[in-house]
Amino acid sequence: MSAKTLLKGMLAYQAWANDELVEKLAGTDLSRFATERDAAIRLMNHVHVVSRIFAAHLMGVAHGYASDNTDETPEPAGLRAALAGADAWYLRYIETVSEQELAEPVAFTFIDGDKGCMTRQEMLSHVVLHGSYHRGEIGRMLARIAVAPPWDTYAVHLHRTEPARRRRTNMSL
Repeated sequence: MSAKTLLKGMLAYQAWANDELVEKLAGTDLSRFATERDAAIRLMNHVHVVSRIFAAHLMGVAHGYASDNTDETPEPAGLRAALAGADAWYLRYIETVSEQELAEPVAFTFIDGDKGCMTRQEMLSHVVLHGSYHRGEIGRMLARIAVAPPWDTYAVHLHRTEPARRRRTNMSL
């Protein structure tokens, strides 16, 4: 499997998992847990901002953010739409980038002013892993207030989006 094929699957997983979690946050009565609700939404907003920052790095343009989060906490519906837009951008990007371009290093500046350099492939991997880390953190927050988090794993995503995998008896995909 090529890096591009793997990243395409990982980015599709990210879009699915982001949507599942924000849908869960929007559909759960967290009025008794306003602190946890706001913290969860702020963490997902942070995921969104970081994904937009890295999209700008990949395009070689200024991102316009002064921080890795926004001052205002978005409403779940607005955040869901923003995440979906960012995830759609990444899915379009992976369709257009070549394997050779994925291996290209890109120099950039982190929010704190430090210099950075990562290949496009590393940047895409970072965006997926960063989102997964924070969704897991939010999942633990939800569990502490007796809300079942979505089942956020790559394996679940693969088998839900490709149910025929459950009937396969060998590894030829």
